[in-house]
Amino acid sequence: MPKIAISGKGGVGKTTLAGMLALQYAAEGVPVLAIDADPDANLASALGVPPELAERIVPIAEMEDLIEERTGARPGSSGAYFRLNPRVDDLPERFALQFRGVRLMVMGTVDRGGSGCVCPENVLLKALITHLLLRPDETLILDMEAGVEHLGRGTAGNVDAMIVVVEPGQRSVQTAHHVARLAEDLGIRRCLVVGNKVRDERDRQFIRERVAPLPVLGFISYNAAVSEADLAGRSAYGADPVLDAEVQEIRRRLDELSR
Repeated sequence: MPKIAISGKGGVGKTTLAGMLALQYAAEGVPVLAIDADPDANLASALGVPPELAERIVPIAEMEDLIEERTGARPGSSGAYFRLNPRVDDLPERFALQFRGVRLMVMGTVDRGGSGCVCPENVLLKALITHLLLRPDETLILDMEAGVEHLGRGTAGNVDAMIVVVEPGQRSVQTAHHVARLAEDLGIRRCLVVGNKVRDERDRQFIRERVAPLPVLGFISYNAAVSEADLAGRSAYGADPVLDAEVQEIRRRLDELSR
């Protein structure tokens, strides 16, 4: 089953796409694990998880007792030795929130020493991501920030595709090329672009030309239903038939590439 990472500049709609893809797979009975690996964690909202449930989610990086138990060192401890291969195989079953057929886990942020720090919490997060990428029995959707910090050089090759979401604009296109370079350095085989918030053929052509040579997986039209769903605390999935059809076509192409 496909393992998909989704990245892009903040505000381009990558989390909306991640949530819609996860719910589309789940609606067809496909086992789905959605991972929120963005420090600005919003995937629960994009899935339509009610606030009273979402606020119960504790990011893995904030579970200090668990991190100490598994690595042998408490986060923030100075000069401590810790295990580099902690046990993580039981964590999805223990800490994933089930909602509308999707299982959701939130990774959280490592604040100390930068995202590349060799610290107990970062070691646990990377071990967990590695384990999830190797599980063959479920579709994995990783909602990431504009980078690949949670992926290790030895495991990123298990990602079937890195999707970079862009909107018609220079800054998001620049971010796409940055993410593509990082993905290539880690050995990710496919880096694909989804153009979001497009209004006309001019926007589509702008994206095609500016992201080249990266292939464009598909486009999502500007749609007020997305903003309305966000204001109401609902997922954009099911908010508009045109929007659903566009994401369905992106998913179909993804499945073809993953075979």
